[in-house]
Amino acid sequence: MSRVIYYVEDDDSIRELVVYALQTSGFQVMGFENAALFYRQMKVQLPDLILLDIMLPDEDGVSVLKHLRKERDTMLIPVIMMTAKSSEYDKVLGLDSGADDYITKPFGVMELISRVKAVIRRSSRTSENTGEAMSIGDLTLDEQKHEVYVKGEPVNLTFKEFELLSYLMKNRDFVLSRDKILNTIWNYEYEGESRTVDVHIGSLRQKLGSCGDMIKTVRGIGYKIGD
Repeated sequence: MSRVIYYVEDDDSIRELVVYALQTSGFQVMGFENAALFYRQMKVQLPDLILLDIMLPDEDGVSVLKHLRKERDTMLIPVIMMTAKSSEYDKVLGLDSGADDYITKPFGVMELISRVKAVIRRSSRTSENTGEAMSIGDLTLDEQKHEVYVKGEPVNLTFKEFELLSYLMKNRDFVLSRDKILNTIWNYEYEGESRTVDVHIGSLRQKLGSCGDMIKTVRGIGYKIGD
């Protein structure tokens, strides 16, 4: 069965082009000109992937994304943000809100299809491993419930902070380079933007409190987690 993709974009010409391109690549695709129509269809059927423009007429894409990540039924659906904005702030805002990838307009159709397939493959691998509960000392992460606890107390993490911590814990005591973390968690190689990892590591350490020092810096390489 082909994968179902929803595309939320208010520009008719761009939406029609993307829908056509993805359909000819074997996907089932539905386009929506605003968030309201998208939400209505989400109640009928959940897709395998969502393409979401930031600038929408009724509700901006980042707000839509945050809503999706708060709901248990939609928190794990992969989302690719699509926007004409290209500043680092907009990229970080979208990714930190839970986007799996980010495409800046104008974009090539072949690039879009390639990125869509890559995110779907990654999502399939992730879903196969969902449900694992891991603990290191006083730190516990429950993938199925999407919850983190320190000494039994819940810790509120962003979507990407949770993914980063899960990745570190799955590779306990192994050193992970910044580039590998970027490519795995953000599904994209951000040339010259490895400090994105450093910022998220710093935030994680702060939020984990007494367990924050479990995340070790390996100078010149990256990070690892352990007792």
